[in-house]
Amino acid sequence: MIKWEDMITFIQPHNERPAAVWSSGGDHYNEISRGIADSIEHCVLRLNPKPGEKILDLATGTGWTSRVLARRGAIVTGVDIAQGLLDAAERKARAERVLVAYRQGDAEELPFENESFDAIISTCGVMFASRPEAAADEMARVVRPGGRIALTTWTADGNLFKMFQVMKPYMSAPPQPAPPSPFEWGNPDRIRQLLGDAFELKFERAVSYYREPSAEAAWETFSTSYGPTKMLADTLDLPRRNRLQSDFVAFHAGFPTPLGICVPREYWLTVGVRK
Repeated sequence: MIKWEDMITFIQPHNERPAAVWSSGGDHYNEISRGIADSIEHCVLRLNPKPGEKILDLATGTGWTSRVLARRGAIVTGVDIAQGLLDAAERKARAERVLVAYRQGDAEELPFENESFDAIISTCGVMFASRPEAAADEMARVVRPGGRIALTTWTADGNLFKMFQVMKPYMSAPPQPAPPSPFEWGNPDRIRQLLGDAFELKFERAVSYYREPSAEAAWETFSTSYGPTKMLADTLDLPRRNRLQSDFVAFHAGFPTPLGICVPREYWLTVGVRK
């Protein structure tokens, strides 16, 4: 009998470019997770992991969430399409002496058997899947009946969405038909469409606070650490890159404090119990 541990990793062709984009942040992506650490703790709190539970951290990135779960005694598997982020996650887990199993995998076609997990968590991750219906179906498939999911997803009108709007004029035109916006996951009605048949859902709206010493520091963090921003900046000629940098800094400068900047970024926390 073939076990899921022995299955060949498969990233679907339409996800190869997103995998490269997210991988580009490498070790630096941990700074992005640092910026949402408050929302990660919130999500883990609401998931309420128990020691010995098998938990999937979907779109684990550099593994911040998976390490929080492992310290609480869960048996954690972290999955991401971006091998560059997984390599960083493995290094950080070893350095912090926490045990997490990492593997590359596609959220739209997970390399796990049915009902493999007691719970699934995804902190601002699965919302970026190219085909949300497929990702939702896969979450329902691999969590056991009575198991749980906990998701954080940026709202469709919040400041993280507005940051993407700053970048949008510098982006290439999307393919046609355009893929669905990840910010559709920022609407509970849409989440119910995706997950309501399989899960009993509850929602909680909250705010994550992104702090930096300056607006310029926010640009430095995102342009070196966050795949979509880094790849965009790297593809622009110098005049357009400078204009993007100026617009990006100006946006973050709109949230001043006496100590730097603090950007409130709204999100939904979704908790579901598998029917």
